[in-house]
Amino acid sequence: MPDRTPAEIRASVVETRRELQYSLNDLQSKVSQLTDWRAQLARHRREAIIGAAVAGFVIGGGVAAVFGIFRR
Repeated sequence: MPDRTPAEIRASVVETRRELQYSLNDLQSKVSQLTDWRAQLARHRREAIIGAAVAGFVIGGGVAAVFGIFRR
């Protein structure tokens, strides 16, 4: 394998840093989008409402069952 000159090595390092910076910025953007719960809620409002209704029904049924057991 032929040896590279110092100038070629420097150019390679600069290019790698540039690519790494681009990848890091892209990753930060994607993480920001995925962790924005308000935007996710706005996009999936119907599913969130259905989930909240089901959770309320299950919790309400559990509370009613517990109080029903203690009433007897």
